[in-house]
Amino acid sequence: MNQSAKRYSPLQVALIGGIIATTATFSAFGPAWCRSVRAALHDSPKAVVDQVWQLVNREYVDSSFNQQDWKSLRRNLLSKQYTSREEAYEAIGKALKSLNDPYTRFMKPQQYQALTRQTSGEISGIGIRMEVNERTKRLVVLEALENSPAKKAGVNPGDEILAINGKSTRQMKIEEASKLIRGKVGTVITLRLRRRNNSYFNVRLTRQNIEVPTVLYSLKSEGNRRVGYIRLREFSAHASEHMTKAIVDLNNQRVDGFVLDLRGNPGGLLNASIEIAKMWLDKGDIVRTVDRKGESKQTKANGTALTKKPLAILVDGESASASEILTGALKDNKRAVVIGSQTYGKALVQSVHELADGSGVAITIAHYYTPNGTDINYKGIVPDIKINLTSSQMRLLSSNPKLLGTKKDPYYTRALSALSINKYANPVVNIYSDKPVIIKPVVIKASDRSF
Repeated sequence: MNQSAKRYSPLQVALIGGIIATTATFSAFGPAWCRSVRAALHDSPKAVVDQVWQLVNREYVDSSFNQQDWKSLRRNLLSKQYTSREEAYEAIGKALKSLNDPYTRFMKPQQYQALTRQTSGEISGIGIRMEVNERTKRLVVLEALENSPAKKAGVNPGDEILAINGKSTRQMKIEEASKLIRGKVGTVITLRLRRRNNSYFNVRLTRQNIEVPTVLYSLKSEGNRRVGYIRLREFSAHASEHMTKAIVDLNNQRVDGFVLDLRGNPGGLLNASIEIAKMWLDKGDIVRTVDRKGESKQTKANGTALTKKPLAILVDGESASASEILTGALKDNKRAVVIGSQTYGKALVQSVHELADGSGVAITIAHYYTPNGTDINYKGIVPDIKINLTSSQMRLLSSNPKLLGTKKDPYYTRALSALSINKYANPVVNIYSDKPVIIKPVVIKASDRSF
């Protein structure tokens, strides 16, 4: 796609919570208006101010605009002369703040690009996952992704990254390293590495678009049972295809049941959450959305489930938006037992638009409800089995994500116990006879990143 087409094509997507979720694509403005925006863009930042106003006026879920006189606000906005984009951006932010809705927000070009990169499931980099080794405090390669520049160049798990383009990584944080590693496709980066045999060498890599793995899975032998453990990090554009592969592969290995880990998953694409729900659910409602006119849209399963094996879902206080849609669908349809702590509680849908100058705006356009009609906004989903971790357990899991899905992970071990109650039937049969434990919120975030 050329730059011109990308800049002026209206990107229409919908957010659940804080991450993008795809909806139908349509143009909010006619060709004449778009031409006038383009003509005025370089001379007047006011064009973007008016574009945001028009979009909110057309789509915002609350037709009273939080009791604001939205038309009067437009007159005030357009009466001003903006001498810079920053001044216009500040005015937009102030106008949106009057809606008292944190999810309706303006994004500067860099912020908008970061959001679209995140939800696309792709980055421009070299294809490695890395972490900071607790003992050496050095950056260490965890994995070189298949077909990536790093994999092709022979970068191995365990290689220490000593320098990036000549800059020492000693005491460097993951975030700083990521900024140095990421870059424009086709550009070259040099890493100084140390292998476990104490050999030192440089490797030159050319950045390319890398598909970031959002689904990690493995077969676990737990006594006489075979458990398929799947961790879904976020609902990106590639999440559904990765989930399909995980379920099919584990089914082929004859698992007795599944554990789906959604802890720390902030959400993502709405369509991805619906598609993944259909992989587990043969029939029943998935989610209902209601727009500003009070019109409802119900999404249902369509008989395309990939497995009927018992399923346990792990959630925490950072499982949000699309994670809650999937969890709510499977919980309300009694397809899975939900284990962990209360979820985040975000039941608002946003549309996201790319603006004429490359910035973006997210606008709340609807409210969603679980199949049972439950409004989880600011409440979250209450697990079937609540878990209370000690502070030491919290610290251990937060600092060492490798323990997730192991016997040292209380969430996972509780899931094994739940699934064993009725191994060959629906996992929620008789499951509620277990006495829940009072919960404290737990946040589990992986320390490794992909670049």
